[in-house]
Amino acid sequence: MVKFFFTLNYKNANFAPKSQTMKRNFILIIFVTMSFFGYSQDWFGFNRYQADNERITASGDYPEVVFMGNSITEIWAIYHPDFFKNNNFCGRGISGQTSAQMLVRFTADVINLKPKAVVIMAGTNDVAHNDYWVLPEKVIDNIIAMCILAKDNGIIPIVSSIPPCSEFPWRMEIKNPGQTIVDINKSLKAYAEANDIVYVDYHSALADNNLGLPKTLSEDGCHPNPDTYNIMENIVLDAIRVALKK
Repeated sequence: MVKFFFTLNYKNANFAPKSQTMKRNFILIIFVTMSFFGYSQDWFGFNRYQADNERITASGDYPEVVFMGNSITEIWAIYHPDFFKNNNFCGRGISGQTSAQMLVRFTADVINLKPKAVVIMAGTNDVAHNDYWVLPEKVIDNIIAMCILAKDNGIIPIVSSIPPCSEFPWRMEIKNPGQTIVDINKSLKAYAEANDIVYVDYHSALADNNLGLPKTLSEDGCHPNPDTYNIMENIVLDAIRVALKK
């Protein structure tokens, strides 16, 4: 909850950033800082959406689709809240999280909300070695496990590509992450096609020649700008329509 206090209320603060670029950078800094600050207390992120999850289950006002992810998903819901509200979508992104953390909280943040479908976007922080070094195959296994959990509970899984990123500002020592992301995405797409799961290909639409996000689409080369989410929304809405018709 601390993250949202800072990101949603900075306009009233004396230190509020003035330009749009500064505002975007301010949000990113707060997300990175607070994600590491909270890990020692709630590494899996169970507390992040607990109150809202309880409100949803108590009311029975379940979302049509849940978006499971990391900071890219979390910031999406902040930049474009109307996209989620108007479509009865629910954002369940947590900054800094790896696929393993998402898998552990999948029941609380997805299954218990009884959506028709879940859009899973994971892997960026695994490639960045946020918490530990992990084989790309294990990232794929974690995403497959989330798909299996969804199917077993009557939820349609939708697998997203990892968005492009050619370097991590917080992990500059990671070499050639762009190619690692491409390789993981190839495996995710193959799994999706083999199991009649819709695959959302953000990567092809956003990547530059360096397999990263160009400056026109991202301030830091990893997190999309507000306008970039418009591109992603067009892509994912088409994917959701197809998935819900299956």
